[in-house]
Amino acid sequence: MTSLDHSSHQKFYDYYAEASQSPETLSRFRALRDAILRVGRTHGLGSGLLEVADIGCGAGTQSLVWAELGHKVYGLDINKPLLELADQRAAAQGFQIEFQLGSSTEIPWASESMDICIVLELLEHVANWQACIKECARVVRSGGILVITTTNKLCPLQDEFNLPLYSWYPGKVKRHFEKLAVTTRRDLANYATYPAVNWFTFYSLRDALAPYGFHGMDRFDVMDLEKKQRVVKVAVNLIRAVPMLRLLAHVASQGTLILGIKGESEAK
Repeated sequence: MTSLDHSSHQKFYDYYAEASQSPETLSRFRALRDAILRVGRTHGLGSGLLEVADIGCGAGTQSLVWAELGHKVYGLDINKPLLELADQRAAAQGFQIEFQLGSSTEIPWASESMDICIVLELLEHVANWQACIKECARVVRSGGILVITTTNKLCPLQDEFNLPLYSWYPGKVKRHFEKLAVTTRRDLANYATYPAVNWFTFYSLRDALAPYGFHGMDRFDVMDLEKKQRVVKVAVNLIRAVPMLRLLAHVASQGTLILGIKGESEAK
């Protein structure tokens, strides 16, 4: 196996240590957790406590918001300083979370051992992203859920590189800036040890998950419309019903989200 760099640039560490604790981050992660649980219950996941894998857990915020509900959480990350911070924060709050240092392409847990596998803003940084998907799919039980959030190459807005419209740059131009981001211009990618090298769409991820038995839903399928204003309900229902409107809505969405249910047919 290729030797992995488990270090972290101090500026990268400082940024994520602070950002991971912000009220906005906590609110966003709890909202995602609640959406996953709501969709999971609708599709028969069950109402008991779950085993949850947080792949690329970083400072552990997503792990913590699951642990606060009593779920059994397992976190994995390549960044040793951030992983140590996650462990410290869990201990300070009295949570027993199993954090492990490692790679998303060689997940250390058994096949079909997890009810939910969460992969947030990681896939874009993994050169062999296909191996990452294969491993994440492997650890999810039948009827379980795999959630991925990542880049969206359809949308010109992105946070990975400090360059305008970067997601629309040609591949060769991206390779140039990727090289700069790990050599002389670390600031271009916010001092990340592994800058983003992959750009996805919901449609490409849906196709990548299908061979592993997942039916993929996008952010519009997952949205809870019960408490939304009427205009929002109408707009989202139109997006769900009209493929071209769905595509345009993805163009306007800064990131990609896919929620896949393992073993559920497309027609269900």
